[in-house]
Amino acid sequence: MMGAMALDPAAKALIDVMDAVFPRLDEAKDGNEARVAVAAAMAGMPVAEPEPIHHVADHTIAVDGGEIAVRVYRPTANEAAPVVVFLHGGGWVLCDLDSHDGTCRRIANDSGCVVVATDYRRAPEFRFPVPVEDCYAALLWAHANAADIGGDPDRVAIFGDSAGGNLAAAVAQMTRDRGGPTLKLQILAYPVIDAACDTASHKRFGRELNLSSAEVKWCWDQYLSSPADTANPYASPNRAASLAGLAPALIISPEYDPLCDEGAAYAAALATAGVPTTYSLYPGMIHSLLAFSAALPPAEKAFAEIAAALHQAL
Repeated sequence: MMGAMALDPAAKALIDVMDAVFPRLDEAKDGNEARVAVAAAMAGMPVAEPEPIHHVADHTIAVDGGEIAVRVYRPTANEAAPVVVFLHGGGWVLCDLDSHDGTCRRIANDSGCVVVATDYRRAPEFRFPVPVEDCYAALLWAHANAADIGGDPDRVAIFGDSAGGNLAAAVAQMTRDRGGPTLKLQILAYPVIDAACDTASHKRFGRELNLSSAEVKWCWDQYLSSPADTANPYASPNRAASLAGLAPALIISPEYDPLCDEGAAYAAALATAGVPTTYSLYPGMIHSLLAFSAALPPAEKAFAEIAAALHQAL
């Protein structure tokens, strides 16, 4: 079951390590059990040391039915820097501000942008549409408070990885539909786009790598409130009646990822709708490329590509 390029040896070595320590999400009895097991497994994984950064501050913001935290990363003391709202992955169930702290520091330092990481409420305790509405609220907060956090409200982008890529794509549609802040760029790294899980890449790579189709389906089951939600474009972004008028997009897909084809299809649909779109395939690479940059050398190219896209757009 090979792609156009053989599985990268570094990716194969990482998968071997992960197979030995990571639980199968689809065997967890609930979200909390999955979180505890994955956190324990991650403690032994090779991850890059967090980079020093000028300033990090946590804030609490009001959302419908409660409040959430956001973490603001400022790479310098400069004022009016571009702003990136970051939405972490983890199948809408796992991960938090701390799990993606290193990624956010890297993005901020590489791009010169203020990064606003969002601790949206997670499934299954909070199902669709709560997490995506939290993310939209974070965008509104970042835009309204940009000057106070050293940012420029006229230069805002959104970025998410995996399930965070799904949320970022949905928020890009929300802000268009609701007349919210104008986004200059949406960056979707190996995004979850559709609940069907029936693409060719799911069939080729959905059993034996570091993310299985069964686990993706389990995550969808935790996230959606009902099967009817699969038709909602804020859950399945490719179901939108129109993609016209959305922010320019950079979509990054590792080749050996069950989600690869849905990212490629969404990129093609955006381009067909007239949205300036760059689709970047990483041959031989696997899901969660950015998170495992310490073990996967091609992640350096991905971080550089992201920084270049932000510089160009913002």
